[in-house]
Amino acid sequence: MRISLISSSFHPYPGGVEEHTRHVARELVARGHEVVVWTVDRGEHLGVRTVDGIIVRYLPTPLPARQAGALARAALTVPSALVKWLAAYRDDRPEILNVQCFGPNGVYAQAVAALTRTPLVISAHGETFMDDHSLFDESALARTALRRGLRRADVVTGASELVLDDLRARFGLTGGDVVANGVDLNEPERLRGGGDRVDKEPTTIVAVGRVERVKGFDLLLDAFAASGLAAEGARLVIGGDGGALADLIKKAADLGITDTVEFPGRLDRRGVIDLMTRAGVVVVPSRREAFGIVALEAWRAGAVLVATSLGGPATFVRDGVDGLIVDPTDSTALGSALRRAVDDGELAARLSQAGRDRVTEFTWDRVAADYEKVFARARARRR
Repeated sequence: MRISLISSSFHPYPGGVEEHTRHVARELVARGHEVVVWTVDRGEHLGVRTVDGIIVRYLPTPLPARQAGALARAALTVPSALVKWLAAYRDDRPEILNVQCFGPNGVYAQAVAALTRTPLVISAHGETFMDDHSLFDESALARTALRRGLRRADVVTGASELVLDDLRARFGLTGGDVVANGVDLNEPERLRGGGDRVDKEPTTIVAVGRVERVKGFDLLLDAFAASGLAAEGARLVIGGDGGALADLIKKAADLGITDTVEFPGRLDRRGVIDLMTRAGVVVVPSRREAFGIVALEAWRAGAVLVATSLGGPATFVRDGVDGLIVDPTDSTALGSALRRAVDDGELAARLSQAGRDRVTEFTWDRVAADYEKVFARARARRR
């Protein structure tokens, strides 16, 4: 098949949908398909680039706003942007249009699909409730565009049942298929190569991700302070950058745990892998989580996983078998889970091994195979 993956964001930007799209593109190519990536031009005018040997087109996505001046500008910019999208279609001739994370990219993909009668697949990643700026709560245009897209799509996928449930409850989706995230089992060896050995530190607790309120790192600070582990030599490392970082640093000081908490900031892939390898415990403390790819990375690294009950991880992590599931808004319960993970060596060893075994079910090759089935169904619906 000739497939266009239409991502809301892509390289050089870091993030979950960017990594998902990049890995899926690679795997689909490895399985014999022709793949291009169309993504949003954020104003840098990157044009056409090649990433991992795959053509990436950065396309404009202007949308109208309510202000009169903005509407007037949209009347000029939207048609010219659509012309560029249709030119991309003429150049690449995709047989499948797959929106990865619905945003302005999804609006233009719908238009191209309608004008060219090309099968449309929408793949949601929790953007309706994980967006830092609450786009779908604030924008009637975004809500209307998504509802229309879900009606018109030949198939809709979600990263978890939680994602699909939100689309069903608030945006009128009927049906839907889960296509989960994956992990590259060989990434640590490939990126670290013959680098220095990183030893496991059982009392090092790690959390990694976008530093925003929804990720619950403030809840983790409360639980770490409440657990008393800091006074016993445990350390907490929160890796990542975002709008809530300054508040987290201040909170750690207010809790009196500054000396036992590290904030290394944004990490590259090698930095994430080294940190996970060192971690005895990895925590996903999100207030809400669409899937939780960090959980897979924790399993791959052999860390004990402590994950939120409020979202995706609870749909695939088996409490007490390959991780501990806990409500992060309950600081006592989360602190207790951290203490069990650090203090109970037998439990830690059992959870760690079970996670290593389980992660082999979540490869990118398996994800690509799931997408192949979805794309085949979408094409069949148009015949």
